[in-house]
Amino acid sequence: MSNFKILLNGIIKENPIFVLLLGMCPTLGTTTSAINGLAMGVATTFVIICSNFTISAVKNLIPDQVRIPSYIVIIATFVTVLQLCMQAFLPSLYASLGIFIPLIVVNCIVLGRAEAFAAKNKLVPSILDGMGVGLGFTLALTLLGALRELLGTGKFFSLSLVPEEYGSLIFVLAPGAFIALGYLIAIVNKVKSA
Repeated sequence: MSNFKILLNGIIKENPIFVLLLGMCPTLGTTTSAINGLAMGVATTFVIICSNFTISAVKNLIPDQVRIPSYIVIIATFVTVLQLCMQAFLPSLYASLGIFIPLIVVNCIVLGRAEAFAAKNKLVPSILDGMGVGLGFTLALTLLGALRELLGTGKFFSLSLVPEEYGSLIFVLAPGAFIALGYLIAIVNKVKSA
């Protein structure tokens, strides 16, 4: 598989949100606005790329019996680095995302890519796979966050486009996440089948 196909695979064919339906907890919990979706996507992308790189580099040194615990320790290390950097340099964004940052450790997307791809491939393809899946995740979260923010508050990346009284509160709340995600998945499926 070419490097370009590996990169596109995570964005389109194996998009973790719209196709594989993985990582629903941060998807539904953090996408109350486009900026939150973008930030969560970028944070997860950082962890996926770094963990894929590291796991691919040390895959031959890890005994099979402790493979999964080793991957989780590697992932947790990068999440801790990310969490400390966000607390230090982006405290308001860190407060907005809250518990969802440490939960990246148990995000099935990250561990799934480590097990399915990084543990079986060389460094460059593993990094590209992490970038592709991370970009697909980021695009999906940003799109969902932008849709919820627009329909719920009339804003787009905090810029007022429609008066707030025309927004529908349900899209800012948890049920709105399910509704918006359902429609986005239906649109993606319709486009793919056409």
